[in-house]
Amino acid sequence: MKKVFAFALVLAMVFALAVPAYADGSFKIGAQGPLTGGAAIYGNAVMNAARIAVDEINAAGGTQFEFQAQDDEADSGDKAINAYNTLMDWGMQILLGPVTSGSGITVAAQAFDERTFLLTPSGSSVDLIADKDNAFQVCFTDPNQGIASADYFAENFAGAKVGVIYRNDDAYSQGIRDTFVKEAADKGVEIVYEGTFTDATSTDFNVQLTAARDAGADLLFLPIYYTPASVILQQANQMGYKPTFFGVDGMDGILTVENFDTSLAEGVYLLTPFSADAEDARTQAFVAEYQKRYGEIPNQFAADGYDAVYIIKAALEAAGCTPDMSPEEICEAVIAVMPTLKVDGVTGEGMTWAATGEVSKAPMAIVIKDGAYVTP
Repeated sequence: MKKVFAFALVLAMVFALAVPAYADGSFKIGAQGPLTGGAAIYGNAVMNAARIAVDEINAAGGTQFEFQAQDDEADSGDKAINAYNTLMDWGMQILLGPVTSGSGITVAAQAFDERTFLLTPSGSSVDLIADKDNAFQVCFTDPNQGIASADYFAENFAGAKVGVIYRNDDAYSQGIRDTFVKEAADKGVEIVYEGTFTDATSTDFNVQLTAARDAGADLLFLPIYYTPASVILQQANQMGYKPTFFGVDGMDGILTVENFDTSLAEGVYLLTPFSADAEDARTQAFVAEYQKRYGEIPNQFAADGYDAVYIIKAALEAAGCTPDMSPEEICEAVIAVMPTLKVDGVTGEGMTWAATGEVSKAPMAIVIKDGAYVTP
């Protein structure tokens, strides 16, 4: 009899260890993104800013958060799933992330099946949220960026001959390119060249740049991340090709690329919902705290991460959630209130969400001048 009791006790202890506790008075926010590798600037910016928001909220009293971040290296396979599973084992109740679209598409499928609410700060692909009622975005979608870029070209670069270089094995880049090309045709923007590359060929752009130059492109649209963009700027400079460069939110971070001559980015435009030189009190306070903690100016990804925590707080409070609720219970409650929220943040005033997960806020263009992002 004693053996039976002892065995039952062991089973009970194992079960208790395997089932996360949700009644310690704090909601557990898990976050995942690239903390190492070529996209680490994005992930670390999000996590740094999220920690600022968590600290501010905890210091204010009321809703309290525990926060843990995991590195997924911007991977769209096992590393992304492993990061998510590690957070779930920790007791995550809401996921802030993934940071990038590739990881996000993979993780969102599992989170949907398991009924975990997901708010990605910067995963902009529509495939991340498509047919997933539990997935919402802080950043504007790839189609939004493509359309807004073409509209900006039509209004501010009338008569320009446009070249496009995009990565065809990346959902983010391909998605922006597709809507940009369609909108450009509708708005009368002339595209004289399109060139592509893959992750494996992202170190040599001489063929694409030569073709764009020979086609007469004086405005080069780069719907890509900052690492290949920095290579393009270097190689264009080496060949004496000096078009106006225009990127999207993935370009943010180019000024912090190791061993990159930032003077080459002078005059580069990019589309973003955030400008660190904005004069409103909320942005100024965020930028000052970020600089104080981390010794640098926050980029758009940091701003998205900061807003994401406050959006999660607003959703939990609107839904009447408590820390003792399971991830599944929180998911269903938050899904119901997301389309009713209106949140002011550093990346947008009065942000709202469709039931399909898209955020509504206005993108804007900024330009790099004297090594800083400014409004043109």
